[in-house]
Amino acid sequence: MPPPGSNHLRFETRYPQKFWVQFKACLWKQSLSYWRSPHYNMVRIMFMFISSVMLGLLFWKHGGRINNQQDLFNILGCMYAATVFTGINNSSSAIPFIAVERTVVYRENFAGMYSPWAYSFAQVAMEIPYVLFQVALFMIIAYPSIGFEWDAGKFIFFFYTMFCTLLYMVYLGMMLTAMTPTVQLASILQSVFYQLLNLFSGFVVPRPQIPGWWIWVYYLCPLGWTLDGLFTSQYGDVSKVIIIFGEKKSISQFLEDYFGFHHNRLPLVAVILALYPIAFATLFGYFIGRINFQKR
Repeated sequence: MPPPGSNHLRFETRYPQKFWVQFKACLWKQSLSYWRSPHYNMVRIMFMFISSVMLGLLFWKHGGRINNQQDLFNILGCMYAATVFTGINNSSSAIPFIAVERTVVYRENFAGMYSPWAYSFAQVAMEIPYVLFQVALFMIIAYPSIGFEWDAGKFIFFFYTMFCTLLYMVYLGMMLTAMTPTVQLASILQSVFYQLLNLFSGFVVPRPQIPGWWIWVYYLCPLGWTLDGLFTSQYGDVSKVIIIFGEKKSISQFLEDYFGFHHNRLPLVAVILALYPIAFATLFGYFIGRINFQKR
């Protein structure tokens, strides 16, 4: 029995360490976990290497040979394939890996060791260097092989767009894993997202041709902004006149008329591309902290 007049036992915080100390500890643990998981990291790195070589060989020096609308469609197809294939591979690979890591979060959070936010911040930060390495691999192999222009601004914006794309695809897989109880359910929801990305990316149906009621889905689709950034940064300022459906028209004008891509909107595209990984990463941290699917 406590002596009369004594205060109740209480602690200032639930966790013994401050958030920054927890974050550094979780980041160190995650770095070891990633280094010891070659089945997760080496697979997606090898996939990026093989995809870059195949795209470079398939579209060899095609980026500088634009003479008609079909050449532009081919290059857009190349960009679409590069982002979709590598993005889906990264997103799908993240689900089983994060599902295993999630059990560690539940255990350590219950024991009062680390907060879910410290873990989620560390998990999100740990993905950045691996995604950067993949994008650098693509830019070294595929970018010069396809024949894109060696302009500093275009190169940097292409790199930035690819980086944001792979990052939000990885965080999408992590978010779906955090909000679902099983890997199977997360994979099913992921397939639904893939269908929406493909349908409303602006590749199958260009933005001006999407029915008015569905245009809001296009603006919510991150892949549409990715294609806008990649295509417009490369060709949105090119004034070369080519044959478009039997008529002479500049490349930049064709992009505006047919796809709705405007070169002066690239700053807006850059901001929106950065918002998607931030939003998916934030939702991942929220669901990790709020939802616990363990029954014991």
